[in-house]
Amino acid sequence: MKVDTSPTGSFRVIAGTISITLICVAIAVFVDSFNFTNLTEDAIRRSLLVDIFLPTFLAGPLLFVLLRKVQQLAISHRELSIIASTDSLTAVLNRGAFTLLVESYLARAEEHAALRSGSLLVIDADHFKEINDSLGHQQGDEALKIIAETIKRSLRQADIVGRIGGEEFGVFLPGAAAAEASEIAERIRDVICKTVFPLKSNLCRLSVSVGGVSFNRQASYDELFSRADSCLYAAKEKGRNRVDLVYL
Repeated sequence: MKVDTSPTGSFRVIAGTISITLICVAIAVFVDSFNFTNLTEDAIRRSLLVDIFLPTFLAGPLLFVLLRKVQQLAISHRELSIIASTDSLTAVLNRGAFTLLVESYLARAEEHAALRSGSLLVIDADHFKEINDSLGHQQGDEALKIIAETIKRSLRQADIVGRIGGEEFGVFLPGAAAAEASEIAERIRDVICKTVFPLKSNLCRLSVSVGGVSFNRQASYDELFSRADSCLYAAKEKGRNRVDLVYL
């Protein structure tokens, strides 16, 4: 189990231990104070020492261990959530997580008109079967990593990218109008087209086709994906290594 050893994580555990220990001491002193009227000064001092040192040296270490375990569980839960939503090869979202996030955005758009705009891109590697067949699946995996990294570097902070098929990626651009979506799609296509990756004795050029749809009204994920996928098919039919985008 991975533990958060950062200064912030350790500080939170220590601060929580101290705070709860002080509360335990305060409660012990408060409860014991009702008996002080019947005790001598020496007895009161002894009672106060017990009220202070018993929680400090007994409850304190136990609280530290407990809070540390709680922190470890929280970290593990977060890591498992990340693993469950991430494509292991390309380190972008997997299809399920990507679809869920886009659907969540579109659901919020039903209540907030300001969210009812954006674009969805579907990006597919050209001739990927030939890469796998002629160069091997290991080089195919390297090509997918390059494409995924190029897409991530081309996006804005709020944009969402996921691997939605074998060599197919989805990109959701919240609030992006058609012109901006087209610019982003062309930038991705151009950078990938100019990218080469080393092989044993030669270089292989990559290219992608991009289909996209921009919307400015309430829409469902299925509707957007269907239109973007149709545009992707059109881009492939027109010769590949191109962008085809429509407005919904």
